[in-house]
Amino acid sequence: MKKDNVIKDKSFLFAVRVVNLYKFLAEEKGEFVISKQLLRSGTSIGANVRESEHAESKADFIHKLSISLKEANETEYWLDLLKETGYLNNSEYLSVQKDINKILKLLTSIIKTSKQK
Repeated sequence: MKKDNVIKDKSFLFAVRVVNLYKFLAEEKGEFVISKQLLRSGTSIGANVRESEHAESKADFIHKLSISLKEANETEYWLDLLKETGYLNNSEYLSVQKDINKILKLLTSIIKTSKQK
């Protein structure tokens, strides 16, 4: 039986959401610069989580997840900027902000627990 991997699942679904948000921002709002940054950092979270699955050591595992955490933090920055510049309305922002906050908390918890073991 396959064990659930919450961070892997949430980061992948978040990446899908970021890709769709990028398409919306580019096609509907004509915003290409900030949305491209969001696309890069938002999809990098899950990519680094995937890399951590095949880490060569515990230190490598923590390092990959730490990169994911940095990318999640950067993603939150771009989302804040998109909201403050009017590209995202409050409800759009709050919806995606809730997801990135969950990912940030999960990654922080996994990294902290891994360092303690």
